[in-house]
Amino acid sequence: MQKELRQPKSNYEMIVIGAGAAGLMAAIQAARGNVRVLVLEHMDKPGKKLLLTGNGKCNYTNEALFKWEGQQDETVISHYYHGACPAFVLPAIKQFGITETLQFFEELGVYGIVRRGGYYPAGGQASSIRDVLLMECERLGVDIRCEIGIRAVRKAEKNFVIETKNGDYFAKKCVIATGGKSYKKTGSDGSGFLYLERLGHRIQDLVPALVPLQSELAFFKKVAGIRAEISTQIYIDDELKSCESGELQLTDYGISGICIFQMSYLASNALYKASKEKGAKEHVRVLIDFFPSMEQEELQRYLLKRFQSVFSENKSCAQALCGMFPDKLAVALLEEAGFAPAQPASLMSESQIRTFTETVKRFCVPIHATRSFEQAQVTAGGVATDEICADTMESKLISGLYVAGEMLDIDGICGGFNLQWAWSSGAVAGRHARDAIRSKK
Repeated sequence: MQKELRQPKSNYEMIVIGAGAAGLMAAIQAARGNVRVLVLEHMDKPGKKLLLTGNGKCNYTNEALFKWEGQQDETVISHYYHGACPAFVLPAIKQFGITETLQFFEELGVYGIVRRGGYYPAGGQASSIRDVLLMECERLGVDIRCEIGIRAVRKAEKNFVIETKNGDYFAKKCVIATGGKSYKKTGSDGSGFLYLERLGHRIQDLVPALVPLQSELAFFKKVAGIRAEISTQIYIDDELKSCESGELQLTDYGISGICIFQMSYLASNALYKASKEKGAKEHVRVLIDFFPSMEQEELQRYLLKRFQSVFSENKSCAQALCGMFPDKLAVALLEEAGFAPAQPASLMSESQIRTFTETVKRFCVPIHATRSFEQAQVTAGGVATDEICADTMESKLISGLYVAGEMLDIDGICGGFNLQWAWSSGAVAGRHARDAIRSKK
């Protein structure tokens, strides 16, 4: 029996669920084509998660995409984006890539500057990105309603019905862009996946990404708070999966920092798979090189010379390492290698120095978990991309339904790549929904 609809106050041509980066972009692109757009947001204010991006400074895209834009190479894009099919991003970024993104925000008044590859607003505030988006929505007459509790999304004949605590809304087209599960306090609570599952879409495993990794080694209690320039590798079941380098942050629970974030999706997926499959034993470990500026043999010779130098007479091993490592790290590494930090440096044999060098260059960290979604920057997994048209972001299962942003099984590396995906997928969804509405007019 057809459910009776509560009459909404207004009739819209397109409804966007989620007032984040992708949702606001979709709304703007549609409204620029004179489409009547309503944005529904369950938080008290729109764009809350945008305020956290880039440590509050918002790196809204990355100049590395200029080089890639000219190549359109599937093997290259897999370095920047992950998922069951990273190449899914190609058609959207081809339609609305870094060039279009920079032009879009320049027109809205954002002057971008480049720092370490990322484009940031010159004012240094993420709020400026959110504010110009909201000002453009206001100029275009986009209706944004906050604190809307959505109960269900369904298709009724030619319209979508959005059932809420505030009444039912309907529109010809619907864009779902509610984000993933990371930073729940900003509104990304995973509710959008429930709507899409009920509409028949398949959701790939949801795991935290760009997230710190946890280890039970007692070593980390001794070195918490230290930062070090390192290189690192991640192994899954003894198979090398990825290599990164950069600043490592040592914490009391394990390891953090951008170089760890870039590999974390591999650990998340492996650990999730092991927890879900009975009898599975996904062994995840990270190897850290605490002195990447020298090869192992070179470092071993250098340490032998350093420990046996006249300048190391009457010095302990820990004192002899002064200037090479932070003090706490030097002590902890010596203890991990089985040596007393107070041991006289001159008494270290060549074989002992070899053992210590091995510890420094190949420090093994068994990973037993990642931090939670609350500490993750993005969500890996999401709506299966083989059920979405890559050229339009429209569902292949339900005509008139579009999905954008973090909802999809696409996640990017640090540096503005996830926001670029939000702009690209949101713009494509909004434009194609707009064109479909106008063609029927």
